[in-house]
Amino acid sequence: MEARSERKDGVLVFFITGRLDAFGAQQLETWVREGLHDDDRELVIDMTGSPYLSSGGIRVFNTLKKELKRRNGRFALSSVGDYPMKVLEMAGFTTVFDLYPTTADAVSDLIGKRKNPSLFNELFYKKIVDKGVKLTIEPGWMTSPPALRVVGDLNKVLYAKITEADIRTRKFSEVTYSLGLGALGADAREAMPLLGEMITLYGSMVWLPTDGNNTPDFLTPADSSGGDLPVYTAYNITLDGPFNEYFTLDATNPEGVSISDIYRIIFSSAKDRVGTCHGVVAVTIWGVISSFASSGLKKSPVAGSAPPGGESIMAPGQVHEWIASDKGSSYRGDTLVSFGIGIDLTDDLAHFRPDALESLYYANPLNTGGAKEMYLHNHGVVFRNIPYDPSLDLNTQVKKIVTDGEFVDMRHLLDATRLRKAKIGVAYIQSVVKDA
Repeated sequence: MEARSERKDGVLVFFITGRLDAFGAQQLETWVREGLHDDDRELVIDMTGSPYLSSGGIRVFNTLKKELKRRNGRFALSSVGDYPMKVLEMAGFTTVFDLYPTTADAVSDLIGKRKNPSLFNELFYKKIVDKGVKLTIEPGWMTSPPALRVVGDLNKVLYAKITEADIRTRKFSEVTYSLGLGALGADAREAMPLLGEMITLYGSMVWLPTDGNNTPDFLTPADSSGGDLPVYTAYNITLDGPFNEYFTLDATNPEGVSISDIYRIIFSSAKDRVGTCHGVVAVTIWGVISSFASSGLKKSPVAGSAPPGGESIMAPGQVHEWIASDKGSSYRGDTLVSFGIGIDLTDDLAHFRPDALESLYYANPLNTGGAKEMYLHNHGVVFRNIPYDPSLDLNTQVKKIVTDGEFVDMRHLLDATRLRKAKIGVAYIQSVVKDA
């Protein structure tokens, strides 16, 4: 049994060769499961090269049909030969599966019947096409001006000077979206040697312990109260308030669009339309990964571990000692949920105090590129087997993903991370508050 796959106008097609008996059916199910990306909603099995079909194959077809239904999509068979067709007829499945004479017929029909749940709403959306990116913009509900709350001293992180006196605690229930440096443990002393990059999403905390194992931890409380279990943090940025707008992004380039270009589009769009944008945004993204570029702290930046000569852990001679990075193509087709901060250096930032801005970002030397127009600070969590549907409410879906999703990884996102589709919440920050 052999199979190859390709995408035709966004429809995933598997061309199979060989007998679809019990063993072949198991192979096919494995291959399709591995090939399905989280934004795939249509699947065609081309049976031109398969002269034999058993009940095992029908079982797999049924399983795949249910999976595509879960994604609000469709499953179809094409080019079914004489013997496999007789098996389907005998088993009573010719009316269960969508059958087409050719793959071209199947793809054409599936594309023509695609659901477009936002068609009506697009009458009220602003539409933008920029550099291979299509997006729509939907207004959010304004209940209060969005603000950022900062706990801790970023310089103490960058120069490895954190002491027990710098540790603060937060309850899970106090935070919807935040990022920073944190750990879990019985007390602050136990947590300090493990302080690593963290993100909180709707009461769930994901963090990368600096214990040398390079494996993130993920904890979601059983109820919304978060119990009495504290999060220990030496530095944290929290979004207070709602998103002003929601962007729905679709990259026309199959390689997707980078995180930096997403922020660039947000900023350039805001300059033309949004009078309350002062050059600082908080952004939550639910999207499908094209390529994943990331980094992570190797060691906890506590006092006593600082680089010699008073250098920053981000200094060129120190960064590879302190920071692990990966610029590969891992997690392609998986789901990303991220939270981050962006500062537009080309904007007039006089609305904010300089020390408040400096508390939000640092220059990561692993982000290579040309002239610096922005500073970005993003953490992201990878999940798998989460159907992507941009018609769903972002906040509701993020809460569902962190509660029920298949957790894979968590990292600091480098600007080169690329997405091919995304639902994005954008908050135009009005103030930055530093907590004592």
